Amino acid sequence: METRVVFHIDFDYFYAQCEEIRSPELKTKPVCVCVFSDRGGDSGAIATANYTARKYGVKSGIPIAFAKKMLEDRKDAVFLPVDFDYYSEMSKKAMEIMKGESDVFEYVGRDEAYLDVTERTCGDFDKACHLAQQIKNVIREKLKLSCSIGISPNKLVSKIASDFHKPDGLTAVPPDKTDRFLEPQKIRVIPGIGKKTEEKFSEMGLETIQDLKKLDVFTLNKKFGRKSGTFIYNSARGIDSEPVKEREASIQYSKITTLKRDSKDHQFLSENLAELCREVHEVLIKNNRMFKSIGIHFVQSDLSNRSKSRMLKNPTASLEELQRNADQLLKEALEDQTITIRRLGVRVSDLSEIQGQRDITSYF
Repeated sequence: METRVVFHIDFDYFYAQCEEIRSPELKTKPVCVCVFSDRGGDSGAIATANYTARKYGVKSGIPIAFAKKMLEDRKDAVFLPVDFDYYSEMSKKAMEIMKGESDVFEYVGRDEAYLDVTERTCGDFDKACHLAQQIKNVIREKLKLSCSIGISPNKLVSKIASDFHKPDGLTAVPPDKTDRFLEPQKIRVIPGIGKKTEEKFSEMGLETIQDLKKLDVFTLNKKFGRKSGTFIYNSARGIDSEPVKEREASIQYSKITTLKRDSKDHQFLSENLAELCREVHEVLIKNNRMFKSIGIHFVQSDLSNRSKSRMLKNPTASLEELQRNADQLLKEALEDQTITIRRLGVRVSDLSEIQGQRDITSYF
């Protein structure tokens, strides 16, 4: 069987890097790109920070006020509001370059993608390294952006490899080097293994992937359930058969608001959600779009995120349908909600064009 060659391409500190390109004088300063909330002042969280700011402990998700405290000795620190339109434009240009160099292109998000390049490299890892370097050079030349690329026979190992030499890294892991590459690394490099799982392994005296390989699949299944246990067992051995799937950036419409107070009261949240649905619906009708997927999103008072979504049987443009389903998702989410909610959002996706007005209720 032919060895697959898969790239994972990840843009380094993407939002902050985009800001440095727009304003080159920022390159020597700590730069934090922030999601400011509607409450004013320093209310909100860090979306991303450049490497200068990270040296002081600033990272994504921490409150802006904390970041300012960490950087109080740096009078040149810069805190900028997010500019998603600009980042999306930069991302689109970079994705076009990558797509042109792939056999199969899978969009993951504004700052990352997978490329299957098996055919164009004939499964040769030397050719793959050369192609990866070319992609990096073209993106730097045309957009001034740096990215890190991981190369391996599958998505899992490529994702771990792209993070190995950041920023501006290029790490290739041919099939015969997989064990040597993975074994010394900390267990948490496996995508999907969070702090709690890492702590459980730590309690068992397991720190590295080599340690993890001492556990058999039955022990892992017993401790984490069959699905997670099997995933962890395979990941420790660099096994991943998921193909790179053709996926473009999906268009969706969304609205999010910072609530007047942190809350988990259904009535209060439902009123805010209904208003958000009205705003999203206006955008849908203006763009002549129906939707098939609905999602709600919480930013909780500890700044962690939760989301729930559902797929409808048929596309619709009905506001009533949108509000009813969004409220149902809200009720389901609140059943086990322990933390109060700070920001609330709604989104619609799987969009299609309204083909004629099938009935008057489509618009109301």
